[in-house]
Amino acid sequence: MRIVERPSPNHGPRRGGPVDVLLLHYTDMPRVADAVDRLCDPAAQVSAHYVVGEDGTVWRLVPESQRAWHAGVSWWAGETDLNSRSVGIEISNPGHSHGYRPFPEAQMAALESLCREILTRHPIPPHRVLGHSDVSPGRKIDPGHLFDWPRLARAGIGLWPEDAAPAALSGAGIVAALAAIGYGTEGPDPTHPANRAALSAFRRHWCPGTLEKPFDGRMAGMLKAVAIAVKKT
Repeated sequence: MRIVERPSPNHGPRRGGPVDVLLLHYTDMPRVADAVDRLCDPAAQVSAHYVVGEDGTVWRLVPESQRAWHAGVSWWAGETDLNSRSVGIEISNPGHSHGYRPFPEAQMAALESLCREILTRHPIPPHRVLGHSDVSPGRKIDPGHLFDWPRLARAGIGLWPEDAAPAALSGAGIVAALAAIGYGTEGPDPTHPANRAALSAFRRHWCPGTLEKPFDGRMAGMLKAVAIAVKKT
């Protein structure tokens, strides 16, 4: 893993609480150089701790001891200041704005190495290795349905139940499971916009091949399995 130091001025002190979230994004820009420049531009007022290029190069922009500005308006398990609780990694990818594509091997290998190093420094539980879409449902969709979450989980980074059996869940049960995982929900009605957005975010992360399909027992089984796994950690 090759690390390039490129300090960004866009950061500040953390505001209480431990660092217990690893938050992954994609850059949504055609060139990694443009993404790094933007994350280092004071006028942009955005940043991340790291950027991982498609060739495996890693840029370090903000010290992990500092609060980078990457999560924006977000919520997870009652926490609204995700920037203070997280290490943020931007993964270079054109994104849905410029031709979304799979993440290459060199990039994923470097990301694995980087994440493992971060996890040696911070007590981040598997169920708090998240995508931007998880903490900002309806507003963000990155790192997207092509991101290889199972690969990271096999490397000890994140949560991915391998033995989820089909299950049945009522509408209220779906919302309760989403809330148990950490998603922001509103009441028991699964048709509430917040609950629909949370379910879409869950599917994007844990059931990426189902986004255009009706909710079924296999999706309910994965939802239940993730909720149970979170409860056990």
